[in-house]
Amino acid sequence: MSNINILWVDDEIDLLKPHIIFLEQKNYKVTTCQSGTEAIDIVDDQIFDIVFLDENMPGLTGLETLSEIKEKRANLPVVMITKSEEEYIMEEAIGSKIADYLIKPVNPNQILLSLKKNLDHSRLVSEKTTSDYQQEFRKIAMDMAMVNSYEEWADLYQKLIFWEIQLEDIEDAGMFEILESQKNEANLQFGKFIEKNYEDWFEPNFDAPIMSHTLFRERIVPELSKEQPTLLVVIDNLRYDQWKAFEPIVNNYYKKDSEEAFYSILPTATQYARNAIFSGLMPSDMEKLHPNYWKNDTDEGGKNLFENEFLTAQMKRLGLNHLKHEYYKITNLKNGKKLVDNFRGLKDNDLSVVVYNFVDMLSHSKTEMDVVKELASNDKAYRSLTVSWFKNSPLLEMIQQAQNLGFKLILTTDHGTINVKNPSKVVGDRDTSLNLRYKTGRSLTYENKDVFAATNPKSVHLPSISMSSSFIFAKGDLFFAYPNNYNHYVSYYRNTYQHGGVSLEEMVIPFVVLNPR
Repeated sequence: MSNINILWVDDEIDLLKPHIIFLEQKNYKVTTCQSGTEAIDIVDDQIFDIVFLDENMPGLTGLETLSEIKEKRANLPVVMITKSEEEYIMEEAIGSKIADYLIKPVNPNQILLSLKKNLDHSRLVSEKTTSDYQQEFRKIAMDMAMVNSYEEWADLYQKLIFWEIQLEDIEDAGMFEILESQKNEANLQFGKFIEKNYEDWFEPNFDAPIMSHTLFRERIVPELSKEQPTLLVVIDNLRYDQWKAFEPIVNNYYKKDSEEAFYSILPTATQYARNAIFSGLMPSDMEKLHPNYWKNDTDEGGKNLFENEFLTAQMKRLGLNHLKHEYYKITNLKNGKKLVDNFRGLKDNDLSVVVYNFVDMLSHSKTEMDVVKELASNDKAYRSLTVSWFKNSPLLEMIQQAQNLGFKLILTTDHGTINVKNPSKVVGDRDTSLNLRYKTGRSLTYENKDVFAATNPKSVHLPSISMSSSFIFAKGDLFFAYPNNYNHYVSYYRNTYQHGGVSLEEMVIPFVVLNPR
C-alpha cells in the first residue's frame, strides 16, 4: 500500500503503542516523539505526509507547536488530538489551518478514518481567513489615516502583503477587490508622505530610515567577520511579496536571524539604487567622487558596469581592507551554472557578493513578450512565476552549497517594481530620459498631482544633467506617456511591471540575515 509517513507527537507516546502497531500493519510508517520542541526539529530534517499532535503537553503546547510547524511547512496537514472539548480550542486550531480534530481517547479506526477521508478543511480555513481579514481591514483603514513615520509605513505595507498572500488561495473576488483598493489608497497616502519627508531624510541628525546608500555601512558591515564567510545576494528588482513567496524554500536550508524593511532611494532604478548600495554614496556624490564610474541617464553605455569598483572603494573608505571579497554578476543561466560549479572556491573569501538579475529580466520580458504577459498577468501570478524560477535556479543551488560550507547568508535587493495601470501625460525635449516611472530633463511639463517633483535635483542628492534639469517620479501605479502616439504607447505598457517611481512596492524592500541550519 502507501508510503505514507506519519509523525505522532504525544508526551505519553508509550500508551499509544497499540495504535502505532495497528498503523504499521497497514503499511504506514510512523515516527514518534514526546515533545513539541522535538517535533519541530524532526520536521526540519524529515518530510512527513501528516502529523498527529497532542494538544496538552508540558513545554510547548500543541497550539504553539502547530504554529511553529506551519511556519516551516505551511502545507503539512496536522491532526490535533486533545482531551478538551472547549470550543475556542477547536476554532483556534481550525483557523490555524488544521486538517482534523480528534478527542481523546481515540480508537485506531478514528485515526484511520482521519488519514483516509478527504479533508474538508479548506472551506473552514477560507472562512476564517476571510473573517480575520474583514476585521483587520477596518484596523488597516484606521492605521492608514494615522501613519506618519517610515517605520509605520513599512509595518503597514508588510501587513498588506501578509493578507494578500493569505487571501491568495481563496477564490473570493470581492475580498481581493477590497485588498486592491486598500493597496491603492495606501500608495496614494504613501506618495504624499514621501513628497513631504524624502528631502529631510538627507539632513544631518535627521531620523531617517536605512536607505540604499547607508545599507552596506549600517547593516552589512556589522555582519562581516573573519570567522565565518558571508554570501551577500542582491536579487535585482525583488519586491517584498516575492521574497515572502519563496522564503519557505530558503527556510529549508537557513534559519532567519533578522529581517527588516529598508528604503530604496529615488529613482527606484538599478543604476541609482544598486550603485548607491555598492558605493555607499548618493548619485550626486558618486558623480563627484567617481566620475570615471558614474554615468547619467543620457550618457552612452552600461550604467552598472562598476559595482565591484564602487564596492572596493567603499570597503577601503570604511577601513575593511583586511577582508577579502569577490563580486559576481549573474545575468543568464550559463553564468549561474558556472558559479555553482566553482562555488567551493568562495569559501576563502570573507565576503562573496552575487548580484542576480533574473527578476529584472522577468519584469522586462513581461513588457516585451506576450507569453510572459499571460504568465504574470497580476501580482499573484508574478509571485508564482518568481517561486517557480527560484526553485529551479542556480541561485537555490548556491544557497544549498553555502549552507553546506557554513556561510552566513544575506539576501536583499536594490528596489521593487509595480504593475502600472494608468498613464500620465508628460512632455519633454529629446534629451529627456526614457524610463516610464521617472523622467529627468529640461523643461518637463507634467500633471502636478501625479508626480513627486524634484525641481532642484541637488536637494535629493541627484546629479543635474544640465543647469535647468529636474527629476519627476510617478506616484502609485501611474506611468509616463508622451502625447504623440499616445494610444499605442498606453496599450503597450499598461499592466506591465516598471520601476523608478514612488510606491510601497518599489521603495519598501527586504533585508534578511540568515544562518545555516
